[in-house]
Amino acid sequence: MTIVMIAEKPSAAKAIAEALADKGSMKTHENEQKVRYYEFRKGGKNHVVVAAVGHLFTLKQKGRGWTYPVFDVEWIPSFQATRTAMFSKKYFDVVQKVVGNGDEYIVCTDYDDEGSVIGYNILRFLCNRNDALRMKFSTMTKEELLESYEKPLKHLDFSQIESGLTRHYLDNMWGINLTRALTLSIKAAAKRFRILSTGRVQGPVLHMLAKHEKKVRAFKPKPFWEITLELKGGLKAMHAKDKIWSRGEADSILKKAKTASAAVKDIKKKLMTQKPPVPYNTTAFLADIYRYFGYSPQQGLSIAESLYQAGIISYPRTGSQQLPPDINYKKILSSLAKQPAYSKDTGFLLGRKELKPTSGKATSAAHPAIYPTGLYKKLGDKQMKVYDLVVRRFLAVFGDPAKREFMNVKLDANGEDFFLRGTKTIEPGWTALYGKYAGREEVILPEIHVGDKLAIKDVQQAEKETQPPPRYSQGSVLKAMEQAGLGTQATRANILQILYDRGYLIGKSIEVTELGMQLAEILEKNIPDVVSEKLTRHFEESTEAVQEGKMKREDVVEDSKKRLIKISEEFRKKEKKIGEELTNAVIATQDKQSILGTCRECGGTLKVHKSWRTKKRFVGCTGYKKGCRTGFPLPREGTIMALDKVCEECKTPMIQVSVPGRRPFRMCLDPNCPTKKEWLDKKKLKQVQADSRKASKLAQQLKCEVCSKSYSSQRALTLHMKSHKAEAKAEK
Repeated sequence: MTIVMIAEKPSAAKAIAEALADKGSMKTHENEQKVRYYEFRKGGKNHVVVAAVGHLFTLKQKGRGWTYPVFDVEWIPSFQATRTAMFSKKYFDVVQKVVGNGDEYIVCTDYDDEGSVIGYNILRFLCNRNDALRMKFSTMTKEELLESYEKPLKHLDFSQIESGLTRHYLDNMWGINLTRALTLSIKAAAKRFRILSTGRVQGPVLHMLAKHEKKVRAFKPKPFWEITLELKGGLKAMHAKDKIWSRGEADSILKKAKTASAAVKDIKKKLMTQKPPVPYNTTAFLADIYRYFGYSPQQGLSIAESLYQAGIISYPRTGSQQLPPDINYKKILSSLAKQPAYSKDTGFLLGRKELKPTSGKATSAAHPAIYPTGLYKKLGDKQMKVYDLVVRRFLAVFGDPAKREFMNVKLDANGEDFFLRGTKTIEPGWTALYGKYAGREEVILPEIHVGDKLAIKDVQQAEKETQPPPRYSQGSVLKAMEQAGLGTQATRANILQILYDRGYLIGKSIEVTELGMQLAEILEKNIPDVVSEKLTRHFEESTEAVQEGKMKREDVVEDSKKRLIKISEEFRKKEKKIGEELTNAVIATQDKQSILGTCRECGGTLKVHKSWRTKKRFVGCTGYKKGCRTGFPLPREGTIMALDKVCEECKTPMIQVSVPGRRPFRMCLDPNCPTKKEWLDKKKLKQVQADSRKASKLAQQLKCEVCSKSYSSQRALTLHMKSHKAEAKAEK
């Protein structure tokens, strides 16, 4: 008898086999393409563990044609749908080969919507089965994998499967039809093919960010003044009016407050108690990863996934803010105590009679909040940072409330009121366990009594301006999406990354590009349902209702069809108008993004160009008509954005390069700049310098030798030269 076990990823397949195999029975098989699967004996039965690599099947339109709306779709192998999924074919082939020999099947993919759909599709399309045993686990530790194997669910979680299938159908329908509508509108208006995409959740998220961007751009700063008393001992007191709106009033206060001392009029103390933080759910976790380390949500989730696959932390995709009591807190703390960095704090907690963690309100039937398992392996720098954050948060939830004293001292400086504020920790409580992530500022004031006179060292006046609303960070936007009911714990990071990849967003502090602003505005004005947060929430709630058994998938999909048919009808009525507006937005965005700054040699404009022959991007100067030879190479990948400032060393413009899935980086244009010494080795530097010379040379060649007309790309110049040849031929 052979039991086939279906895992979600290669690393999970290996971990499961190693955890379950009887001693000495495990065998590793590898095909010609280096794809592995595992065979072992357990309890007298033969087991084979195969790995998917995410989704091996995807939805695709039946038949041909590029129109909208289209709803006739079918499940096909992912590698047959797109070139980018071709890597999955070698895994598909192994799974297809192995599963046919099974007598019994166990699905051991991640226990969530996506994992359930991955396992179910393999089961029904490759195994010709509709049901199987189901392992449910939240960590990849040997103990939990053994327990979930010995006590499996007797059937698949069909409510989870139906919820996952519903989401797939909805995302496919909205993504394909809306993207085609946008793209075909541009083709109809401008006779050019430029793919513009949006989706069921992408549209509302972009619209939410665009609304905020409008507030930022519309903000008009207002000047104000601050008056500060600098007291002996380094203490500073602010005027009672933190913002003084009149220059005259500020000057009057400044003059009046220039006295020898300030009298203490009143002292107020307030003791504040702060409860420990709640355990991490995905949104809070990714937000803090970005806050402390600067890793994008997508990158943070990838790092967390690697820690989960290694058995070091629990499943990182969860909405829960609660730790289950059955995970044995004492055992985890005892394991963490073996790591020097945590021995002191874990020892303190283990000395308690009771271990009771703080809990939040949010729960999840699938997985608990994120926590460390106690297992430790050698980690990379990024993994270590994220792991430390998980451990510190776990320790902090068992801590006592922190007590802080806030002191407010009212001073009189020749009739003007000032306030001196101090903060000190009375009992650190959980903040001591949270370490550097607690971030508590201490301002310790000396012993002060009412009636005391404090010597004034200086009185300072500062002119400032009110600031616009802060832009979202890649961490805070996840919380905003959660509050608005847009996306899920598992999808928000990916949705945000897609908006960056499409060129709708740029920057660590999120700025909506002109294309993103125009797209959101055009959709809001013409087809408001596409960017409706209310409609998106409606379908999120419907999908949840499917999982709860309150609605059927077919009904939700039918509801979606009706709404998309209506949207498509409205779109067709305005297709040319929308296309014209989108075309103008695309051209304006491309023109704006191509300008990087001013040439330091001749004062011309530095612009991004692309060689038609080599496909490489480079920077050329518009002053080449006057003989300027300035040119610089550019990174082959990523969106390039001018930062409107120059490098302090080489005085060339600074740019930001955003590559999908990676953290954006900033650089100047000059490859020889001293700032690049640390990250360019000699060999690479020579190549970059060679590219720079080529870019400079190429920048001079974009000029017609016949009529001296200038072109911004090699392709445009080549086409122009063909016209001269045609004219010469006609004359002959």
